[in-house]
Amino acid sequence: MVTAIVLAAGESKRMGRPKALLPDREGRPFVARLVRAFAAAGVDDVILVTGTQHAAIAAAVAADAPLVSPTILINPDPARGQLSSLWIGLEAAARPGLEAVLVTPVDIPMVRPSTIQQVVEVWRTTRAPIVRPAVGARHGHPVLFDRAVFDELRRAPLADGARAVVHAHADSLVNVPVDDEGCLVDVDTPADYDALIRRSSGA
Repeated sequence: MVTAIVLAAGESKRMGRPKALLPDREGRPFVARLVRAFAAAGVDDVILVTGTQHAAIAAAVAADAPLVSPTILINPDPARGQLSSLWIGLEAAARPGLEAVLVTPVDIPMVRPSTIQQVVEVWRTTRAPIVRPAVGARHGHPVLFDRAVFDELRRAPLADGARAVVHAHADSLVNVPVDDEGCLVDVDTPADYDALIRRSSGA
């Protein structure tokens, strides 16, 4: 079993409003868009880790009526960083049959379901410890972590986050070539968001 973990506990200070709730060009909140993308890719176990915007995020997902009903958890101290949210997601995902997790922050909402499928398919073939999509030399999300590295994720320093584990496996991770700029687009600021909407509209 592969579980998706969406990290949506950040305070969105640079954006000035919750990134999880930003609407895409069709009006669908980023968090709901990601839940739909994972469902469309065949990942029917999705965990959302939220913070201070828990109620609003849960309401937005419910209003979107996704085909997959995610498990929604609260990080009580999101200021500790994304890795603290990943730990919460890992703990919730830890059940018999779990083989890997797909991890993405909520501010990379435009990834295609086909990209998610490719990442999972390559992992099933290679059983690499870490698999991620890549466009040329740039790597994106979601990042798949095999269960072989779960303990390393749990022991990683909060200051370094999951990057420490990725760097430790630089020689054995697999980058999956994809034609999907959406797996790279990180929306951190109002300017990033405006650019995303312009690209989505073809402007």
